[in-house]
Amino acid sequence: MLDSADLQARLEFAKHIATAAGRRLAGLRRSERWAEPKMLGDVGDQAADGYLQGALFGRYPDDAVLSEETKDDLNRTANRVAWIVDPLDGTKEYSTGRHDWAVHVGLSVDQQPVLGVVALPAIERVLVGVAGRPVMLEGTGGDWPTTLAADPGEGAPLRLVASRSHTPDWMQRFADAIGVTEQVPCGSVGFKVSMLLFGKADIYVHKIGLKEWDTCAPEAVARAAGYVVCRFDGAEHRYNQANARNDELVVCRPWLKDRVLQILGDVGA
Repeated sequence: MLDSADLQARLEFAKHIATAAGRRLAGLRRSERWAEPKMLGDVGDQAADGYLQGALFGRYPDDAVLSEETKDDLNRTANRVAWIVDPLDGTKEYSTGRHDWAVHVGLSVDQQPVLGVVALPAIERVLVGVAGRPVMLEGTGGDWPTTLAADPGEGAPLRLVASRSHTPDWMQRFADAIGVTEQVPCGSVGFKVSMLLFGKADIYVHKIGLKEWDTCAPEAVARAAGYVVCRFDGAEHRYNQANARNDELVVCRPWLKDRVLQILGDVGA
């Protein structure tokens, strides 16, 4: 495990580069140089990835890096320390002018997500989570929260954050069975997790299509905020694996975990 001073230095570095990458992405979009959404998305992906890769290898050349936008080098799995990044999570949302996209910078040590930064440039917020410490929420502009929401406790109405584009049949069955009163659609895994921390949703469940870069940083943030993060069978995720698929994701308050997992099984998820 990293010592406290090393972990703090990495936390500050991760926060800096995630925020800077987000600002670059926001600037590219504001420039209106690329009018076609797919081209803007491609330019944004590559620009943010190039910046993050250069920063990470320049500062920590002995660490492994796994990024969505760079060809994978499986030699990384021999390294205890791996940065796991998604330079632009929610490319479609970014390229079409929406606010629900993010930059993820996560750090895995011995296959555990120990540190995560989720930058939300369009709403001027940054979430920083590290094992054993309170989550930091930075940013004050606009109408979005400046503090994390308190746990509403059992008996409060339940809201389910859901993908805008991936809603399998079992999702509605799950929502009905657990008593969800509202489904909150948005893009980006990091943004969905932020909706829970902002008090705008209570449960996030997803299956199919996720990779380690989608979940590492958001998982570290959610865990630091006291949320349960696991697979549909309750097992914990492992990171820096040869197969970077990480399809099953549950994020909820601890008192909801058993109920969520039971109903996921009941509805055939």
